[in-house]
Amino acid sequence: MTLPAELVSDWTALSARWTDGPLNAWLDPLFQQIEAGLTVARYGDLPRWRKALASLPALPAGRPCLDTSRVGLEGSASVTDLAALEAALKGLHPWRKGPYDILGLHIDTEWRSDWKWDRLQPALSSLEGKRVLDVGCGNGYHCWRMLGAGAKEVIGIDPTPLFLLQFKAIQRYLNQSCIHVLPLTLEAMPRHLPVFDTVFSMGVLYHRRDPMAHLTDLRAKLVAGGQLILETLVIDGDENALLEPAGRYARMGNVWQLPSPQLAQRWLSSAGFLLPEIVDVSVTTVAEQRRTEWMTFHSLSEFLDPTDPSRTIEGFPAPRRAILVAQNPE
Repeated sequence: MTLPAELVSDWTALSARWTDGPLNAWLDPLFQQIEAGLTVARYGDLPRWRKALASLPALPAGRPCLDTSRVGLEGSASVTDLAALEAALKGLHPWRKGPYDILGLHIDTEWRSDWKWDRLQPALSSLEGKRVLDVGCGNGYHCWRMLGAGAKEVIGIDPTPLFLLQFKAIQRYLNQSCIHVLPLTLEAMPRHLPVFDTVFSMGVLYHRRDPMAHLTDLRAKLVAGGQLILETLVIDGDENALLEPAGRYARMGNVWQLPSPQLAQRWLSSAGFLLPEIVDVSVTTVAEQRRTEWMTFHSLSEFLDPTDPSRTIEGFPAPRRAILVAQNPE
């Protein structure tokens, strides 16, 4: 068996770092998992995306920016180079998480993911020298911010191949070691792997039929005393309030349960976490999630009732998101 070309360098780096370490047991199953995560049989658009990745131009060197709203490369390039860069990157449309900026080319993504980072950062324990896992990381925007905050190793996992190739496009120019996005789910990881100092799960919980199982899996990846950062859709209400949408929610399928922030806090306690804290509750606005030239499909404004933006198109409460933090027991 052979690995997809995009992941050969990741495998080489991970094997060198993990052999004889706490993540060594994951290496053997990981080979098959990442190979299966990028198969043309499952993802017919892979050849087109790979062609876009291969068309990325060589660019002048610049200064990597990992601790600013626009992750990317600071510097300048010719008009010709930027045009070629834009054409290649737009071949990886749609760009949902960001923003990014490569030598002055602004990738104006659907989500202002930097706003979420700004909301969670005050409650985030120091990442300096830490090993971090980002579950459902998308194209890795927040992974870059974690690395910029001092993490020694960041592993993002997401089963969507397009997001992996978007990450690889940015990595082509930032060329940072110790950061990887792998095409798999949390469930594909070894069940008991308590080696991460910090675990992020943002925008995943409501896509799980069994939220308690998800929280238990997250806790099983944390070292003793490690921190969980959980971000999820929520509804207003007391600690028993729960919305179980029938059909779609804001035109999203696979949305099973939206708790109140207080219920999510109680779930964390029931899963064995200590000191669960609600850090932020915010209504998602059309300024934070919107259509752009880098994501030209429908976005939040089309998911809301045109006569009452406080409701979704299906009549449910409009998206509201909470960030919670909790600690794994010592």
